[in-house]
Amino acid sequence: MAIIITDECINCGACEPECPNNAIYDAGAAWRFSEGTALRGVIDFGDGTTLNAEEAQAAISEEFYYIVSDKCTECKGFHDEPQCAAVCPVDCCIDDVDVRETEEELLAKKAWLHDEG
Repeated sequence: MAIIITDECINCGACEPECPNNAIYDAGAAWRFSEGTALRGVIDFGDGTTLNAEEAQAAISEEFYYIVSDKCTECKGFHDEPQCAAVCPVDCCIDDVDVRETEEELLAKKAWLHDEG
């Protein structure tokens, strides 16, 4: 599964620099697949969907920091635990029950994001 940031976020920003995939963004900030990853140009999601990695995507939250689940690997392959949750002073970085992924899937996502495969 991925991690989400709850609406209890105090917008301190402690989590953002800890993410090895650059999956965490400030409230209202646009995001890109290319930021913090090796993804460039047109990327294929394997389900017939394609997207330009450099294309700006709409912010997921306008009120507090947010995590892009398609870029979140729960720090698998980098750290023993999600670093956002480890540094959050109000414990609002929690498991996203709507996005379930196995460790194998998270490691495959890491390899895809960083062109390791």
